Amino acid sequence: MAPSFLFLSLFALLVISPAFGSDPSQLQDFCVADNSSQVFVNGFVCKNPNVVTVNDFFFSGLDKAGNTNNKLGSSVTAVAANNLPGLNTLGISLARLDFAPGGLVPPHYHPRATEILVVLEGTLYVGFVSSTNNQLFTKVLNKGDVFVFPQGLVHFQYNQGWTNAVALSGLSSQNPGVVFVANAVFGANPPISDDVLAKAFQLDKKTIDWLQAQFTAAN
Repeated sequence: MAPSFLFLSLFALLVISPAFGSDPSQLQDFCVADNSSQVFVNGFVCKNPNVVTVNDFFFSGLDKAGNTNNKLGSSVTAVAANNLPGLNTLGISLARLDFAPGGLVPPHYHPRATEILVVLEGTLYVGFVSSTNNQLFTKVLNKGDVFVFPQGLVHFQYNQGWTNAVALSGLSSQNPGVVFVANAVFGANPPISDDVLAKAFQLDKKTIDWLQAQFTAAN
């Protein structure tokens, strides 16, 4: 029985383990990113520990509001391994979100991270769409409220209030990535065929061409 039990246990681990997808675990105390390296690896090359300083683990400026003077009325200040080298291999990152009244972070997803958001000021209408039946989950958040967006699902944040709003997001990757749906579809470079998009969205090609022009200009 023992060999059979061992085999089943190993089989279960092999089948289940891919479900725990995340950034690779670190194999040392830290692996500070060497942003000057020309070597490409899954993450960033480590600095020599002998030249690491305390500033490699430090970032300043999240107390300052981002510039929301744009078409969307929002700003995202990200803190990830590229601008906080000490985050390399640690599997986490952070972002400050600023919203003018009516400001929006449009539908997007993070291919490598779950996001947890806490509202610091104002009111936000947030939501995500599941991959099952395209079910929409939405909530109005006030100061102190917390909401989680599962990894890889399309979500948004919208300031429906009359005052500025500020939120802080934590993400479960040192490099979560972000794909804005409209930008990816209509602003692809080179463009996706308007035949494809016209059929996909059940629109005429003239409308598709107009949308592509808007997002190509925005990019």
